[in-house]
Amino acid sequence: MKKILFVGSEAMPFAATGGLGDVLGSLPAAIKSADPEGTDVRVVMPLYGQVKDEFRQMMKEEYVFTVRLSWREQYCRVMSLEREGVIYYFIDNEFYFKRPTLYGNFDDGERFAFFSMAALSMLPCIGFFPDILHAHDWQSALSVIYLKTLFSTDPRYSSMRAIFTIHNIEYQGKYDFAILGDVFALTDWQHSIVEYDGCINLMKGAIVCADIVSTVSPRYAEEIKSPEYSHGLDPILRENSYKLRGILNGIDYTYYDPETDPVISENYSADKPLNKVQNKLAIQRELALPERENVPMIAIISRLAAHKGIDIISEIIYKVVSEGDVQLIILGKGEGEYEAFFRGLENAFPNSVRAMIMYDRDLSKRIYAACDIFLMPSKSEPCGLSQMIASRYGAIPVTRETGGLYDSIKGYWLDGETVKGNGFTFAGYNSGELLDRIYASLTLYHERDKRDALIKKIMNTDFSWKVSAEKYLDMYSSLL
Repeated sequence: MKKILFVGSEAMPFAATGGLGDVLGSLPAAIKSADPEGTDVRVVMPLYGQVKDEFRQMMKEEYVFTVRLSWREQYCRVMSLEREGVIYYFIDNEFYFKRPTLYGNFDDGERFAFFSMAALSMLPCIGFFPDILHAHDWQSALSVIYLKTLFSTDPRYSSMRAIFTIHNIEYQGKYDFAILGDVFALTDWQHSIVEYDGCINLMKGAIVCADIVSTVSPRYAEEIKSPEYSHGLDPILRENSYKLRGILNGIDYTYYDPETDPVISENYSADKPLNKVQNKLAIQRELALPERENVPMIAIISRLAAHKGIDIISEIIYKVVSEGDVQLIILGKGEGEYEAFFRGLENAFPNSVRAMIMYDRDLSKRIYAACDIFLMPSKSEPCGLSQMIASRYGAIPVTRETGGLYDSIKGYWLDGETVKGNGFTFAGYNSGELLDRIYASLTLYHERDKRDALIKKIMNTDFSWKVSAEKYLDMYSSLL
């Protein structure tokens, strides 16, 4: 039996801020489901203050011990619960993890160094030594580095393989060398492993130490070898290109299911799509927009940041709203200039635009269920889940051909009566191409039969974890 331990800083439904949490909340269960008898899958994450009491009441205490990190000796309690055949372990230390936010603290380096050290130190306590340690993003990069350095002489750890998955290369865990020993418990022997561009770079260290480096889409695995996408790490990734793999993420088809979703107004499916329009009418009532069944509704659900394509959206969206008969809903938070821009757009068009400057997961699902067209013109996108969720709920995606967007959405065209592709795509990062594809999607909206055929096609496109889970199992087997 293959034994896999996922090490990550967040997982749905316990505590999450984005796509990483979605992945760690659904991929382990998908792998277990794909190989129930041959794989033992477990996950370890911090026990944040945000973890709800309903989950805490389900946990049992596994062990209490002391974790040594440099000169510190810190309390650590390991809690566990089982969900969908997967055992989740939670590292409990309130000094580090009972905070208002998961990230953004001045001592994040120390917090996640403690987490990584605890994740390895707990293994003898719980009697579980995995064949593969699978770490995710910079917050767990030290678990790979520690495994291959500080723990490498212990025979219980020396045969363990390590996979490091890059979800977002922009955040690399960079620190001054003054804290190499004091915070990270590393010595001059490990200096060269984590050194990059004159500072400590934890992601670089994990790339060097890991047996395999994976990313969340095949296209992104190629893109990050170039300066345009690597945020400075392209030389290291080219040196380690033999380790690189790209596997497209999926989404949780149980959580994102318009046929059973309890938070949307009316349930529907690809085979019974008529109730989708009732969700449009419901969101119009909820957001005090004019109730109109036949107006095309465009949605943006995103962090409001330039690299998400919000800069090129802002260049043309006034034209789309002012010259066309459309409704536009924006849901998200981010850079102040874009928050202000969309608030101003709502003020200019109070009967057409709603700017919801917040993040609300249930509201996002109601918007997915309501909208006809979904905009996601990212400058870079390691994988992206929103385009998959939008497709699942029957919203036509308009995306740029980058990263996981390229791998998941292909340009729409008709081969006789056969629908090809599953959205509207463009290659260049400019507002002109985006505007052209928005207009193309709006033209299709008014051609009812063609629109319905495309919606049925995109709702039937398989973005579940089934195919990806098999690829992860193949990757694990290649290491063993």
